[in-house]
Amino acid sequence: MNQPRDRDGRLGVGIIGAGRVGPVLGAALAGAGHALVGISAISEASRERAQAMLPGVPIMEVPRLVELSELVLIAVPDAELPDLIAGLARAGAWQPGQIVAHTSPLFGTSVLAPAIAAGVIPLALHPAMSFTGSSIDLARLSECYIAVTAAAPVLPIAQALAVEMGGEPIVIAESKRADYAEAIATASQFSAAIVAQSTAILASIGVDRPGRILAPLIRSAVDNALAAHGDVSGGNLNGLSFIEREGEL
Repeated sequence: MNQPRDRDGRLGVGIIGAGRVGPVLGAALAGAGHALVGISAISEASRERAQAMLPGVPIMEVPRLVELSELVLIAVPDAELPDLIAGLARAGAWQPGQIVAHTSPLFGTSVLAPAIAAGVIPLALHPAMSFTGSSIDLARLSECYIAVTAAAPVLPIAQALAVEMGGEPIVIAESKRADYAEAIATASQFSAAIVAQSTAILASIGVDRPGRILAPLIRSAVDNALAAHGDVSGGNLNGLSFIEREGEL
């Protein structure tokens, strides 16, 4: 593995997953001064997204990407994460001292056990927002929290990466990660269901572009609900939403 490129902590970053999340976080890290060595992408849509968000960054096969990276950022659906980690361990891809971070809300660092056995530094980083996979998300990152889970000695690394992505880190214990994921999913799924139902009703009575009517109502309702629970004086709808599922690496 290459040694860190200079003395200020800048890293060579490889991104596994070119869905809505990976390219955006890669762009955020690049904006913080890290060097992107490559990204993996399978479908045509994911390749186009990677090229749009990260122009000039090579699209690579996963094993080669891992080989070249000092920080591996894994942004894949929850169901794919355990097998991906284990498969790369069986292939001998993980390297001692390499930082490996995933973006799943459900898992802490225990899912990285096969990589930990090879000597990597494990981190879990979940931005609590909904991603579009476009440059809009870069601004939204500055308004969201990023759930970080890591062992105490390396927790500052996770927190620093969260800040560099543009968010505010909040520490979630390994044992509480499933509860955190349930809370995030509940808020997201409820919001999506209500919006879908409400827009369908308005459309059925002939209202053109019902989202124009519902947007300020929903935002104010969420703000009021959060304020009633003493959490915020002015909530942010983006911060309640669950990361979109990518469907591919």
